[in-house]
Amino acid sequence: MFDFNPDLTQSQESHSLAPLADNEVTVRITSTGLCGSDLHYYTHFRNGDIHVRSPLILGHESCGYVTAIGPSVTHLKPGDFVALEVGLPCGICHLCLEGRYNICPALRFRSSAKSWPHFQGTLQTKLNHPAERCYRLPEGFNGDMGAIIEPLSVAMHASRRAGLPRGSTVLVFGAGAVGLLCAAVAKAAGQRVIIADIQASRVHFATTHRFADAGVVVPMQKAGAGVQEKLSLALEVAGTVGRTRLADFVLSSAGQEREVEAVDAVFECTGQESCLQAAIYATRPGGKIMLIGMGTPVQTLPISAAALREVDLLGVFRYADVYEDAIRLVASRDPLLPDLGRLVTQRFRGLGEVGEAFEMAGRGWDGEGGLVIKVVVEFPEEDGETGGT
Repeated sequence: MFDFNPDLTQSQESHSLAPLADNEVTVRITSTGLCGSDLHYYTHFRNGDIHVRSPLILGHESCGYVTAIGPSVTHLKPGDFVALEVGLPCGICHLCLEGRYNICPALRFRSSAKSWPHFQGTLQTKLNHPAERCYRLPEGFNGDMGAIIEPLSVAMHASRRAGLPRGSTVLVFGAGAVGLLCAAVAKAAGQRVIIADIQASRVHFATTHRFADAGVVVPMQKAGAGVQEKLSLALEVAGTVGRTRLADFVLSSAGQEREVEAVDAVFECTGQESCLQAAIYATRPGGKIMLIGMGTPVQTLPISAAALREVDLLGVFRYADVYEDAIRLVASRDPLLPDLGRLVTQRFRGLGEVGEAFEMAGRGWDGEGGLVIKVVVEFPEEDGETGGT
């Protein structure tokens, strides 16, 4: 593990771009959203079992303007506004050939310390990137929406793996950015959404802004609780979900509502043991649980409750081949889609404010009493042509 000097962990430095490869474009970054993985690296120099071993530029939720193109690039030109897909797979292994390049063993992902040497992230003002991983954004997109495409792709990939029909009822654990995006994708697909979180304010945000049709506030688990006490709480949470009332998709003339009883699928976005335990109990026989959150690595689960009812637990890791669909969804202005712009709650400007941005991203509330959901760092053009932090 790299031995960090704490005085250097927030440093800025200038560097020169490498020569532009034939298949690359140079992108002037305009916006980068901060992700939970970035925050883990920033504060702990690790994300789960992955340790930072040398200085690492963070950031991967990004968009910007093309300023130069390599000789073999034909689909982009200088001035195009693009979103960057920052995972680069090998392209030749069996997983890549199956279209599952997101789990390619050789994949390099900007701002992740998993690959070595580390693949530097997007909290820099300009970088070179393969043109095939840059997607032109249509008119009307701003920096916030360009940065949202990356986490939105996670939600869309999860939705594809779930494969739920219109009219399904889903439960989302976690009303952070990824959970809210999962809820938004489900809403756009014509599904009913219940969202659950330990913070009532986040549940209120989700229901008030149409990300969810109903909400459940999850009680905090007691410190030091034993297995049986944890499972009892999980059953209680599942029972609360089952008693949640939703309007029918096609309301009767009397406007009747129905109780949920059990949901068709759960999108578990917290990584917390208690939420996955509750998810198993809350899912109907034959339903699905999408494992999206990366939290507690080893968990005690009521696995027989899943196995005996054939509840499928499906892993979700990043995304594959969804960027263009994510862009089309945002551009469609689908009336069922909530306003994704509301997810960007705080903005900071330039490399000099990156430290403040990370401090804000680690808080639940800003100094004015507003929720912190998604923090974006903007890079105005006058900040310079090269740099990193």
